[in-house]
Amino acid sequence: MKTTIRVLLTLAIVFLGYICVMSVVTPINFENKRNAREVVVAEKLADIRIAENEFRLQNGRYTANMDSLVLWLQTGSKKEVVKEGALTEKQLEAGMTEAKAVKIIQKAQKTGNYKEVKEQGLEGFVRDTISSPVLEALYHGKYDNESVKQLIYIPFTDNVKFEAETNDNYTTSQGIRIPLVEVRAHYNTYLADLDDQERVNLIDREEQLSHYPGLKMGDINEPNNNAGNWE
Repeated sequence: MKTTIRVLLTLAIVFLGYICVMSVVTPINFENKRNAREVVVAEKLADIRIAENEFRLQNGRYTANMDSLVLWLQTGSKKEVVKEGALTEKQLEAGMTEAKAVKIIQKAQKTGNYKEVKEQGLEGFVRDTISSPVLEALYHGKYDNESVKQLIYIPFTDNVKFEAETNDNYTTSQGIRIPLVEVRAHYNTYLADLDDQERVNLIDREEQLSHYPGLKMGDINEPNNNAGNWE
């Protein structure tokens, strides 16, 4: 009988010890995995921000349609100014400006007469507008037409898309209308396979602070320069 009691007490002590250890280890493991995953999710949100900003620049608005955003990245173009050479102090003092220099060069290109270009010392001066694929212009090889398809999916999920909303009706106190965009990834997406109780506790803490329970960039309620809530 005494032996049985000792065994039971030993098992109880071991079990209680395990519970105590896990009560410390589980939150630490959860936070470590959460932090590591949020680095990856935040990087994607930052890349989506780059695309949304250029989309607005070209179209005057943002888009909440992630599939359309990918298609635009695959097929769109971006105009860029190629700059080579610079005006010297002597040229500037003589009244030369970049606009005047461009006109002189454009005239020479049309007529084939480069006499004035040489006289003004503009042989190495280039200001030319070129059009390049928007995907390459924005990401410089980070994505291609195939890999960019994954940009709109939240990492560590089974192809769950980022949530996106736009607000084209926000008006400042000065009467200026400003388009707004917000792209989000809830904790229940990229942390879904981690400890349930820790995730529930995390969501509850953020909601009590009136924070979005997850990562997001931009805000559809007020302009914030499309800042991320992780920054």
